[in-house]
Amino acid sequence: MKCRVCGQPASISLRAYNTALCADDFVFFLERRVSDTIKKYHLIDKDDTPVVAVSGGKDSLSVWHILNRQGHKADGVYVDLGIGEYSRESLEKIKKTAETLQCKVFVFHIRNTFGRGIDEIAKATRRVPCSACGMIKRYVMNKVCIDKNYNVLITGHNLDDEAAALMGNLLYWKEEYLWKKSPLLEGHEGHLSRKVKPLFLCSEREMAAYALISGIDYIYEECPFSLHAKSLTYKRILNSLEENSPGTKLQFIKGYLKMIKGTEEAPKNITYCSSCGYPCYGDKCNMCRLLDRFHIGNKIDFDVYG
Repeated sequence: MKCRVCGQPASISLRAYNTALCADDFVFFLERRVSDTIKKYHLIDKDDTPVVAVSGGKDSLSVWHILNRQGHKADGVYVDLGIGEYSRESLEKIKKTAETLQCKVFVFHIRNTFGRGIDEIAKATRRVPCSACGMIKRYVMNKVCIDKNYNVLITGHNLDDEAAALMGNLLYWKEEYLWKKSPLLEGHEGHLSRKVKPLFLCSEREMAAYALISGIDYIYEECPFSLHAKSLTYKRILNSLEENSPGTKLQFIKGYLKMIKGTEEAPKNITYCSSCGYPCYGDKCNMCRLLDRFHIGNKIDFDVYG
């Protein structure tokens, strides 16, 4: 199998595009796809100040790497969930990447604030760990943007993530979440940062190959609390479809984007937390309620590396 561009031995077959590429041409192909996605959906402007939500995994560290290579100087933000060795190793990978990129990373340690890890917080609030984790991460990452003057929050959601989430929302007709499947989510000035997903059209397999070829040192293990997530079931179903019909996931997402073009609506009846100003549907946001529950003030502190 030869590279379609240069004729040298191919390193990866891309069945969704009916092509194969060597390592160098694949890196160029994927970085151009990210660049094209940013331009087409107006994700990042030249005057923006972006920050990347990093987890230590291949997607977030790769998009951090790509953005800085393309001239979008971006710092990082990480939420340490307090999951033993998994969290410690994740932070080490992130600090190493920050040093390589010569960028800062803001770190929020859950145990430093709550005196317990995400599993204990979930039990105390009668949430599943993924729900508690998502709520805290969204709040903390937005807090960094507002307090440190970043106007764009970059996430590493890839094609597989978005296709699985879209399938779940469609299966249960969660119409209120469908508008959130866009690569760009507008913010609320002074309250909520703009969120963008430059890897929206890049598959999980492509991102794993990119990280390997580019020498990006990431944590291979999945979060221990995500092992039974419904999204993994949806990914297995989509992967089976993809195996029999290459390009299915890409066409699923592209078709969705065409369908919703110009029809996206921001949530209605949004109010702002009386304590911190974060958007919510009641008097107080969930994060402030959580802080109140544990009798903690609403000051969120970060360690800064780099």
